[in-house]
Amino acid sequence: MSKDQKAVINLHENQEANSKIEVIKNLIFGENIQVYNSEFESLKQDIIDKKKILEDLIEEVSSDLKKSIDNVSTDINIRITDLEQSLEGKIEKLETKSVDKALLGKLLIDLGEKVSNK
Repeated sequence: MSKDQKAVINLHENQEANSKIEVIKNLIFGENIQVYNSEFESLKQDIIDKKKILEDLIEEVSSDLKKSIDNVSTDINIRITDLEQSLEGKIEKLETKSVDKALLGKLLIDLGEKVSNK
């Protein structure tokens, strides 16, 4: 065979090989091959059906989880807002108390000066 020539597959030989395989399958399994094929198809369909059911369940759980996460996120945001407002109120009270202490100190100094002047 030269470089320019290519090997050609004889399709007729390939068909003969396939028919020989079929004859061997029939000899080994006989009429039971149809039963086996039917059972395999039944199992295959059962697996496909169960896969679909599982995919639906996964989608449902995913949707429920997303809703739960949204609810928790909303709840956390509300609680954070409440805490911020509570902290702001407490800070205002502390600032008021601090101002009162400074004012009290100044008044005491003024009172001390007035007492020493008399």
